[in-house]
Amino acid sequence: MASASPEPVPADDGLALFATSDLVPAGGGPAVVMPDDDALHLVVAALRGADPGGERLAAGFRSTFDQLYDGQHTGRYRWDQLYKTEKTHFGTLIESNLRREFRDVLEDGALLDYRIQGLDVDCKFSQRMGGWMLPPEALGHLVLVCTASDEDGTWSLGVARAMPGLCRTSVNRDGKTTFTPAGVASVVWLFHDAELPPNVLLRVDRQIVDRIFAARTGQRRVNELFRLVTGRRIGRNTVATVAEQDDYMKRVRANGGARSTLQAEGIVIAGGDYQAHRQIAADLGAVVPRPGEFVSFPLVPSGPGDILPSVVLEGQRWRLARPGEPPAVPAPTLPHARAS
Repeated sequence: MASASPEPVPADDGLALFATSDLVPAGGGPAVVMPDDDALHLVVAALRGADPGGERLAAGFRSTFDQLYDGQHTGRYRWDQLYKTEKTHFGTLIESNLRREFRDVLEDGALLDYRIQGLDVDCKFSQRMGGWMLPPEALGHLVLVCTASDEDGTWSLGVARAMPGLCRTSVNRDGKTTFTPAGVASVVWLFHDAELPPNVLLRVDRQIVDRIFAARTGQRRVNELFRLVTGRRIGRNTVATVAEQDDYMKRVRANGGARSTLQAEGIVIAGGDYQAHRQIAADLGAVVPRPGEFVSFPLVPSGPGDILPSVVLEGQRWRLARPGEPPAVPAPTLPHARAS
């Protein structure tokens, strides 16, 4: 008579004690890792070649946070505003978003999430560094590990091989385990604590955010956003979150939008989709918006002896207002020639 399998004993970290040696890596047998692990470096090189500066990856993490917040319909903009079930969905979303963004490098895997340079690679996200849950089929194989924090404004992504000797000997009821400290140390980082595109509502004082959301209409909230948060890059999703309307971009434009209202107060809104706006911001020494972003800043006429950078607009020379210097006249209109 076959003996019954003993019940697993829960460990302190929530994993049940099973031997990882009982787990069979994908492909049927243990993977042999050469000292230099040529396959790992092949995958790293492919990803680095596809995104040398990390802009595509950073955008993928930003859009995943924004998808979960769904600020346009919920007004949410912080991780702690999400339900627990929504937080656990981040890993699935980032896996799909990276697959969509990196079609030139990533294919659907046969055994694991991706296939890169002919190699199966799993994708694992954890909000906590080193907290990636590794399934039995990933043992011996390459794993794309990533983490991100909207609160800290950072993200990291690297590649490691999930060798049994680098994984904990405890697994949960699904057979999943995590890296040991040595396993975490073995990660080859493409980017570590890289800058996440800004969520400006997390970077300003909560009292200012409360003032913005206290306005009763979407248009008034957008006006307050650009009035109170000057000199910072503001993304379209932030505008959508504040407006909570389908036509949120209309709330930024002239002809009744924030540009018209704030121009009368001496404040201009530069858009990153306009080459002329980016150049004006740079010439003034202001924060330069990137495509899909805005930066508002107050302008005042530049007089004789002014040493601050200035530009000529509508036949007059203008400069940035100094801190605490209220604009005394309406701001000029920025030229609206779109970037080619």
